[in-house]
Amino acid sequence: MRIRATVAAVTGALALSAFAVPAAHAAPVAPNVTFSNVKINSGKALSIGAGSTVRVSATYTVTHPTTVSMANVDTGPLLYRGTSAADPDTLVGSDAPGTCTTVDTTTVNCSATITIPADELWNSDAGTWKQGGIAQDKKTRAEKRQSDLGTLPIRRATKLTTDAAPEPVKKGKILTVTGKLTRADWERGTYGVFSSQSVQLQFRKAGATAYATVKTVTSSSTGALKTTVTAGYDGYYRFTYAGSTPSAPVSAAGDYVDVQ
Repeated sequence: MRIRATVAAVTGALALSAFAVPAAHAAPVAPNVTFSNVKINSGKALSIGAGSTVRVSATYTVTHPTTVSMANVDTGPLLYRGTSAADPDTLVGSDAPGTCTTVDTTTVNCSATITIPADELWNSDAGTWKQGGIAQDKKTRAEKRQSDLGTLPIRRATKLTTDAAPEPVKKGKILTVTGKLTRADWERGTYGVFSSQSVQLQFRKAGATAYATVKTVTSSSTGALKTTVTAGYDGYYRFTYAGSTPSAPVSAAGDYVDVQ
């Protein structure tokens, strides 16, 4: 798999780069199977941090005629960015063929694992990926790819800090809350400035269980956050970022302030 070089491939026995059809008078026939119920990472958006490698589980169902023996077919899930799973340029596939359990004479339920290293992603790869499936005849290597089996957001991880000062503070006095918002730079393997983003300052009174939004602040050109509030009660302040399609949501740890 090498998305950055636009030759991403399914690894293991399903390695797309290794697909080769043996010379023959007639082209081998692709497995007559159909994929459904594809769920990668349980359908939840995937957040990938700088320099990290994530491994996510996938499940799917394969249906086939009784004339097709699944013992002769390898299958696996796909993630892709193009218009079709037939385009190998932006594909990520399972580490190995899926492990399948027979449901009945025409149905199997399968599971597999997909590994995605952050250093093989362009920052522009963040966004909505599509799900697909691939099936390959073990003997002839003839294969079928199925597209448009759902979507999965893959997001650049974000980090957020909060610091409220002075601590302690007298009731009615001004409290200054600062922080910083950064986002994973997959290409550099670091977290970089995340500017011009709307971030909410929230407060949770001591003894309460939920935070309430106090105001909205915009991150500066350096990702910095700064605002002021009037101290009223003991409790926790935190910044929280709601996220977007390419960027993961994040909430900073609450900073406790003793109001005297």
